[in-house]
This record gives sequence, C-alpha cells and structure tokens, in this order.
Amino acid sequence: MWSYSEFIMFFAIYSFLGWIVETIFASINEKKFINRGFLTSFFCPIYGFGAIMVIKSSILVNNVLDDYFKSFIMSILFSIILVTILEYFTGFLLEKIFDCKWWDYSDNIGNLHGYICIKYSLLWGFFAFLLVKNAHPLISRIVYSVPLAIGYNVAIFLSLYFLLDTAKSIIDAMELRRVILNYSKVSLSVYYNKVLKYKRIFLAFPSLMILNAGIINRDIRSILNDKFDKIKIELKSRFQ
Repeated sequence: MWSYSEFIMFFAIYSFLGWIVETIFASINEKKFINRGFLTSFFCPIYGFGAIMVIKSSILVNNVLDDYFKSFIMSILFSIILVTILEYFTGFLLEKIFDCKWWDYSDNIGNLHGYICIKYSLLWGFFAFLLVKNAHPLISRIVYSVPLAIGYNVAIFLSLYFLLDTAKSIIDAMELRRVILNYSKVSLSVYYNKVLKYKRIFLAFPSLMILNAGIINRDIRSILNDKFDKIKIELKSRFQ
C-alpha cells in the first residue's frame, strides 16, 4: 500500500512521462513543437491515472495467479481494458462538458464513438508492458528512497499545483467554449483574440479546429493560419 506522498509522486512522474510521450508524438506529426495535454503545465493526468490503474491491477493479478505466464498475460489484458475504459470515459465526459470531441478516432478501424480504437488500445498494452517490467521498478526505487519529510512536502506542493492548474485549465476551457459556441453574441475582435489566446489548446487538440468551420470570420483554422502567416511575413521582413 502506497502512502499519500508516494501516490502523488507516482502520479506526477507518470503524468509527466505521459506528457513527454504525447508531446514528442504530436510534434513529430506536426513537424513543430506541440505542448500536448489539457493542463497548461507539463503533465497529462490521464497517463498518471492510467499508470496507477495498470500497476495496481498487475499487483492484484500477481497475487491471485501463481503461474508467471498466466499472470503476465492477464496483467496486459486487464491493463488494455482498464486504460481503454479510462480513455473512453475521459473523451465522453470532455465532449459532454465542452460540446466537442477533444480527440477523434473515427477514421481508425475498430473505433467506438471516436473515443477509442483497437490500434491505440493495443498501444496502451505495449506501454503497460514497458511500465510494469521496466519503468516502474526503477521509478519505485527512486520514490522509495525519498525521505518521508521531503516526500510529504513535495506531495503537498504537487497536490496544490495540480489543483490550481486544473482549476485554471477548466476556467480557460469553459471561457473558450462560451465564446466559440456563442460566436454571434461577441464582437469579432473579442472572438479573434480569444482564439489566439487559447491557440495552445487548438494545437494540442486539432479536432477542436473544426468548430465553426466555414463560418465567415469565425473559422478557427483560418484565424490561426492567418496569424501564423502574418508572423512569417514579419520575420522575413526583419531579416531582409
């Protein structure tokens, strides 16, 4: 059983590692740096929760099954199921709250409502294998070596940080939702500035760019592309 401080440190470490994986993957695809994740900081909480679920389920399976091969297979299967369920409900809740999909697997084979698909479920299984067999034993030694007093203070700091960042991110997302969905009730300048202010969210979750697509002066993709074009022109003029 983990202590409170150990739980928070594991959660933070795996959330950070998840952010690294997501950011590298998105940056390679877009050929530019993309700060992935819902939070403004360098953490993806869904990876933290997912990793903890995988680790705990693996421990449970190992305690029930004595056969190594069977326990290994069952651990991977449980990991795939648990993380896939987590991803589905996270995507479902985000869409219900913000009236839009934050990611969409609709073009992938074997998808369910665009929230999950076979390809990524199998990928989570592979990551679960690396986590249980390689990453967690090493990270556990590091976390368990932290003195109790230091670990407690670090956990308190991280808890407050996550709460503040989550609150700010939710407020930002709700404000963005209000402006996007009620575009006809706000001035063009306010709309334009809000889109640019929260461009990190659109770049992190490209599916959101289809909101208000095709509406004159309200097309998010056009606004962002227009801004980038202006920046490129300005930079070229400075160095000519």
